Amino acid sequence: MAHPVDVHVGRKIRQRRWIIGMTQQQLAESVGIKFQQIQKYETGMNRVSASRLWDIAATLQAGIEFFFEGLDRDQPGTTNDPLASKEAIDLLHAYYAIPEAQRRRLFDLARVLSDAA
Repeated sequence: MAHPVDVHVGRKIRQRRWIIGMTQQQLAESVGIKFQQIQKYETGMNRVSASRLWDIAATLQAGIEFFFEGLDRDQPGTTNDPLASKEAIDLLHAYYAIPEAQRRRLFDLARVLSDAA
């Protein structure tokens, strides 16, 4: 059974990879491993060593701390990360594809709707 911290770190690797639009194959090639190993990291099936996480962080242009953000020290199996799903990442990509002036208006609308909820 995978350790909850390994699962969390794997999810954060996948999340960051999605954010920057990188494939598992591209990440694997960049750090010198097979893409199947990236799959195992992302599911938490395999634990990521410190040196490998260092290489992955550099490739994904993220600080090491990014991979531990949202991890609850008291309950490592839980997360409070609102960007943990692919849907959230897809929404961010769509949002930033909108021209800036329209994006600001959409953001203002979202704020008004959330305040009214």
